[in-house]
Amino acid sequence: MKKKKYSYKKSGVNISLANKLVKYISGVSRKSVKKTEGYSNKDVIGGFGSLFDISNIKIKDPVIVSCTDGVGTKIDLANKHKKFDTIGIDLVAMCINDLIVQGAKPLFFLDYIAVGKLNLEKTKNILKGIFKGCEISKCKLIGGETAEMPGIYSKDKFDLAGFSVGIVSKKKILDKSNVKKGDIVLAIPSNGIHSNGYSLVRSILKKNKIPKNLKKEILKPTKIYSSEILKLTKKNLIKAGAHITGGGLVENLLRSIPKKLSLNIDLSKIKITKIFKWLKSRNISDKEMMTTFNCGVGFCVISSKKNILQIKKLFPKKFMPYEIGYISKDKNKINLSNYLKW
Repeated sequence: MKKKKYSYKKSGVNISLANKLVKYISGVSRKSVKKTEGYSNKDVIGGFGSLFDISNIKIKDPVIVSCTDGVGTKIDLANKHKKFDTIGIDLVAMCINDLIVQGAKPLFFLDYIAVGKLNLEKTKNILKGIFKGCEISKCKLIGGETAEMPGIYSKDKFDLAGFSVGIVSKKKILDKSNVKKGDIVLAIPSNGIHSNGYSLVRSILKKNKIPKNLKKEILKPTKIYSSEILKLTKKNLIKAGAHITGGGLVENLLRSIPKKLSLNIDLSKIKITKIFKWLKSRNISDKEMMTTFNCGVGFCVISSKKNILQIKKLFPKKFMPYEIGYISKDKNKINLSNYLKW
């Protein structure tokens, strides 16, 4: 009786296929190197470590800012609809939008893709989205890891994680200590659900048919706000910001409010988009909606009232900021007035 021969490939890990993927990533990455400042290594992908030369970045008293994030269970819907070319944009957006909250200019990005079984075309499409997200945010994909993990993930399942690094001058850091009584809160529209609350979305979709005109909303990529926010910081037009993710508008804004000051929000001013109105109609409370979803507000900035007109000039119509509240000093940390208009 012949003894069974074991191999890594028979165990579910295809190294030769992984090498083909690395070759693809390296080729695409080389083409984009020329578009990005600060890069020094021609052999972009495949080394033991990734290099990024910051010697040409002229910033006084530079501070490095780092962020890591994923896209949660939105991945499951990407799998279900077999649409993988935008989930990578979501991954980059979730990291970059956190970086810019502190005024940091994105420099580079690394990804982690875990799969049950490596599918070359599927993974290429995911990577196309990551490259697109890096292009939008003007940062460089300089490395990452693709892990084939049979037995941990089923054949078609995958997970994503991203890691981003940015840089900002110490004097330009957006910090809640800059916020003062009388400052205003401006809401910047989201591009839809973004990448939070998808466990609830998936639960609703199991028992409710979504209207045809809203189907595209489900996998719309997260808006990347770096271009607009960095223009604001360059002109010293904002004092603090908040990326509206898990926890919703109020919880994320509170992270940018000093201890002795209060947040005042007029809920009736929030411009709720159709997808959230439909989700709300599936018997979800206002409180649940506000703490789970962005409800139409993807990012907030805090600024002096005198800066409103200048701020608005730097945004396209679709993402035009509008006033929803102000900062005060009173007993209550949070003051919510009126009601959401569903």
